[in-house]
Amino acid sequence: MADMRTPLSRVRGHGSAKSGTDSFWMQRLTAIALIPLTVFLIASIVALAGADYETVRTYLSMPLVSVILLALILAGIWHMRIGMKEIIEDYVHGEYIRLLAVVGNTFFALLVGLACVYAALKLGFGG
Repeated sequence: MADMRTPLSRVRGHGSAKSGTDSFWMQRLTAIALIPLTVFLIASIVALAGADYETVRTYLSMPLVSVILLALILAGIWHMRIGMKEIIEDYVHGEYIRLLAVVGNTFFALLVGLACVYAALKLGFGG
Protein backbone atom coordinates (compact mmCIF):
# COMPACT_ATOMS: atom_id res chain seq x y z
CA MET A 1 0.00 0.00 0.00
CA ALA A 2 1.38 3.40 -0.94
CA ASP A 3 2.10 6.01 1.68
CA MET A 4 -0.25 8.95 1.10
CA ARG A 5 1.80 11.49 3.03
CA THR A 6 3.95 14.09 1.37
CA PRO A 7 7.74 13.91 1.78
CA LEU A 8 7.64 17.07 3.92
CA SER A 9 5.00 15.52 6.16
CA ARG A 10 7.14 12.41 6.65
CA VAL A 11 10.17 14.53 7.57
CA ARG A 12 8.31 16.71 10.05
CA GLY A 13 6.31 13.82 11.52
CA HIS A 14 3.02 15.73 11.46
CA GLY A 15 -0.25 13.98 10.75
CA SER A 16 -3.29 15.36 9.03
CA ALA A 17 -4.09 17.63 11.96
CA LYS A 18 -0.61 19.19 11.77
CA SER A 19 -0.12 18.55 15.47
CA GLY A 20 2.33 15.69 15.30
CA THR A 21 2.45 13.01 17.94
CA ASP A 22 3.25 15.14 20.99
CA SER A 23 0.08 14.23 22.88
CA PHE A 24 0.43 10.56 21.98
CA TRP A 25 3.97 10.30 23.32
CA MET A 26 3.33 12.48 26.37
CA GLN A 27 0.39 10.32 27.38
CA ARG A 28 2.51 7.17 26.97
CA LEU A 29 5.32 8.74 28.98
CA THR A 30 3.01 9.71 31.84
CA ALA A 31 1.45 6.23 31.76
CA ILE A 32 4.88 4.64 32.11
CA ALA A 33 5.75 7.03 34.95
CA LEU A 34 2.49 6.20 36.71
CA ILE A 35 3.25 2.46 36.88
CA PRO A 36 6.00 2.55 39.56
CA LEU A 37 4.38 5.53 41.29
CA THR A 38 1.09 3.65 41.61
CA VAL A 39 2.89 0.53 42.83
CA PHE A 40 4.55 2.68 45.51
CA LEU A 41 1.17 4.14 46.49
CA ILE A 42 -0.46 0.72 46.76
CA ALA A 43 2.48 -0.66 48.75
CA SER A 44 2.26 2.34 51.10
CA ILE A 45 -1.47 1.86 51.60
CA VAL A 46 -1.02 -1.85 52.32
CA ALA A 47 1.87 -1.17 54.73
CA LEU A 48 -0.13 1.50 56.57
CA ALA A 49 -3.36 -0.47 56.78
CA GLY A 50 -4.54 -0.36 60.37
CA ALA A 51 -2.00 2.26 61.41
CA ASP A 52 -3.08 5.15 63.56
CA TYR A 53 -3.37 8.74 62.30
CA GLU A 54 -0.02 9.92 63.67
CA THR A 55 1.86 7.03 62.08
CA VAL A 56 0.35 7.76 58.67
CA ARG A 57 0.99 11.47 59.06
CA THR A 58 4.61 10.87 60.05
CA TYR A 59 5.09 8.55 57.06
CA LEU A 60 3.56 11.04 54.61
CA SER A 61 5.72 13.86 55.97
CA MET A 62 8.94 12.03 55.07
CA PRO A 63 10.69 13.97 52.26
CA LEU A 64 11.09 11.03 49.87
CA VAL A 65 7.48 9.98 50.32
CA SER A 66 6.30 13.56 49.76
CA VAL A 67 8.32 13.88 46.55
CA ILE A 68 7.01 10.57 45.21
CA LEU A 69 3.47 11.57 46.14
CA LEU A 70 3.88 14.89 44.32
CA ALA A 71 5.27 13.09 41.26
CA LEU A 72 2.25 10.76 41.31
CA ILE A 73 -0.14 13.71 41.53
CA LEU A 74 1.51 15.68 38.73
CA ALA A 75 1.86 12.70 36.38
CA GLY A 76 -1.71 11.60 37.08
CA ILE A 77 -3.22 15.03 36.52
CA TRP A 78 -1.19 15.57 33.35
CA HIS A 79 -2.19 12.12 32.05
CA MET A 80 -5.85 12.80 32.85
CA ARG A 81 -5.78 16.18 31.10
CA ILE A 82 -4.25 14.77 27.93
CA GLY A 83 -6.66 11.84 27.83
CA MET A 84 -9.74 14.00 28.32
CA LYS A 85 -8.49 16.50 25.72
CA GLU A 86 -8.16 13.70 23.17
CA ILE A 87 -11.66 12.44 23.97
CA ILE A 88 -13.11 15.94 23.69
CA GLU A 89 -11.37 16.57 20.37
CA ASP A 90 -12.61 13.24 18.99
CA TYR A 91 -16.22 13.26 20.19
CA VAL A 92 -17.37 16.84 20.82
CA HIS A 93 -18.83 18.38 17.68
CA GLY A 94 -18.93 22.08 17.04
CA GLU A 95 -15.79 24.17 17.19
CA TYR A 96 -17.04 26.61 19.86
CA ILE A 97 -18.28 23.89 22.22
CA ARG A 98 -15.09 21.89 21.68
CA LEU A 99 -12.96 24.92 22.52
CA LEU A 100 -14.98 25.57 25.70
CA ALA A 101 -14.69 21.92 26.72
CA VAL A 102 -10.91 21.86 26.18
CA VAL A 103 -10.48 25.09 28.17
CA GLY A 104 -12.77 23.74 30.91
CA ASN A 105 -10.77 20.51 30.98
CA THR A 106 -7.53 22.44 31.38
CA PHE A 107 -8.87 24.58 34.22
CA PHE A 108 -10.40 21.54 35.93
CA ALA A 109 -7.07 19.69 35.78
CA LEU A 110 -5.29 22.78 37.10
CA LEU A 111 -7.75 23.16 39.98
CA VAL A 112 -7.59 19.49 40.98
CA GLY A 113 -3.80 19.51 40.64
CA LEU A 114 -3.39 22.59 42.81
CA ALA A 115 -5.68 21.16 45.49
CA CYS A 116 -3.76 17.87 45.53
CA VAL A 117 -0.35 19.58 45.58
CA TYR A 118 -1.51 21.84 48.42
CA ALA A 119 -2.66 18.82 50.44
CA ALA A 120 0.58 16.92 49.78
CA LEU A 121 2.74 19.93 50.70
CA LYS A 122 0.71 20.54 53.84
CA LEU A 123 1.26 16.93 54.89
CA GLY A 124 4.90 17.04 53.83
CA PHE A 125 5.65 20.12 55.91
CA GLY A 126 3.66 18.78 58.85
CA GLY A 127 1.00 21.50 58.76
